Amino acid sequence: MLQCRGVRGAITVDANTPEAILEGTRLLLAMMIRQNGIEERDVASVIFTTTPDLNAEFPALAARQLGWMQAALLCGHEMSVPGALGRCVRILIHWNTAKPADQIVHVYLRDAERLRPDITKLPPVDWDELEAWIQAHLNPQPSFRVSPAPESAATAARREPR
Repeated sequence: MLQCRGVRGAITVDANTPEAILEGTRLLLAMMIRQNGIEERDVASVIFTTTPDLNAEFPALAARQLGWMQAALLCGHEMSVPGALGRCVRILIHWNTAKPADQIVHVYLRDAERLRPDITKLPPVDWDELEAWIQAHLNPQPSFRVSPAPESAATAARREPR
């Protein structure tokens, strides 16, 4: 019987740049997908959060880059708690699966391992093979950033000095 399960993950990134945020998010998402055998068609939704010090890119773009075009994605910021781990991207996948909760593999990478040392027990990882998998699945999409709407003639006329 299928049930909706939550799959958690987190990773820290080196900088508040689009490249660092997307690279880290792709790595984390790829590891979560591969460790659990997740197929996009079974995903109900995904929530991506970043610590307030990361705002250079929407981390959900990484999922679109990996070909997840149908899944509902949402980005937000974590609470700003004094002393909390910085430069951290978190993912919560709502996944329809027959797996029991105790078989779900939650993934914490880099400094984010310290968030949940009780469940950070990944098998050895072939990082080169994982990167090759990511590259094979990349489907670069335009940024989520929306260009401003063209200014109407009426709006432009109101701004003109008289």
